[in-house]
Amino acid sequence: MKFTLSWLKNHLDTTADAAAVADVMTMAGLEVEHVTDPTVALAPFSVARIVEAVQHPNADRLRVCQVETVDGMKEIVCGAPNARAGLVTIYAPIGAYVPGLGVTLVEKPVRGIVSNGMLCSASELELPGESDGILDLPDAIPVGTPAAQVFGADPVIDFEVTPNRPDWLGVTGIARDLAATGLGTFKDYEIAKVHGAFDCPIQVRIEAPDLCPIFAGRLIRGVSNGPSPAWLQTRLASIGLRSINRLVDVTNLIAYDRARPLHVYDANTLVGTEIVVRGGQASTETGEPEHLIALDGKTYAVGPEMAVIADAGGERPIGLGGVMGGESTGCSDATTDVFLESAWFDPIATAQTGRTLTINSDAQYRFARGVDTASVVPGLELATRLI
Repeated sequence: MKFTLSWLKNHLDTTADAAAVADVMTMAGLEVEHVTDPTVALAPFSVARIVEAVQHPNADRLRVCQVETVDGMKEIVCGAPNARAGLVTIYAPIGAYVPGLGVTLVEKPVRGIVSNGMLCSASELELPGESDGILDLPDAIPVGTPAAQVFGADPVIDFEVTPNRPDWLGVTGIARDLAATGLGTFKDYEIAKVHGAFDCPIQVRIEAPDLCPIFAGRLIRGVSNGPSPAWLQTRLASIGLRSINRLVDVTNLIAYDRARPLHVYDANTLVGTEIVVRGGQASTETGEPEHLIALDGKTYAVGPEMAVIADAGGERPIGLGGVMGGESTGCSDATTDVFLESAWFDPIATAQTGRTLTINSDAQYRFARGVDTASVVPGLELATRLI
């Protein structure tokens, strides 16, 4: 399980840094495996503005720049083709270690002119982006702004979750535990209800209450799917998750934020007006088990001990409950109507399904350890608001 310090502080009012959080987590019984803090590597770097850039007298490809920095005006020799007066970029002072070059800056002449620092490209700071020249930042960023703040660098804490503490699989649960230790104050947000404008045309019938005793759903019409906003993509990327689209990203966010797995179906691909939750079925003619093509592109044979989500009057499997959805009803950029699922699946049955089919999805990992039974409706409401 991974989370960032800023994500934690959405739920915990604290001034603690990443090292202090990791220490308290260890004392609370959480096995911290690794803390990655990019702010440490970026600490020496800050925003600067080139006031003047003139041709180097002894080199055609170099320019001598007068640069307004956090340390005052500095003369810096720069070989970037985009170095120009007025450019806002990142400044590295003498003594700074430049991670992308693997060198520590020293004061030395460049073709006869001493360069009092360096102006940096993305690759030199080990940041994503084009590196044909030095970084070109928005004019509105003040000189002296720390680079870590500009790029949203955020410490990441990675820890092992013990099987008996499924609440630690959500940042909210971690924040609640840390607040109990006195590290800060827990921010207990109330999730406001979203009132529907029409009766849901999709009904749910539960035929296997031992596998799934509760299933909440909501139809949302007129959505505009596509790339998620930058803040959501950044949050998911910070813990190693790939952004897929707005609808799927919302479910992934809530899984890691609240330890509440959800699923989204493209409502226009559903057959009929009823979703049925049942066990897997075998063919009455051949005795062969039914099969599901899942979102990972693989085909799985489904047994009677597995929770199946089906449409078409319960005949067509469209998902493995608590494990993975089916390819036939997956959401794409063309999705305009979405059916949102928030259910509770039996931990033992879900764990066994994962072992039998060798699937270890984020949803299966959480349901197998036990998801908070009181999170079904709040998870649905939160996802609705985000969508």
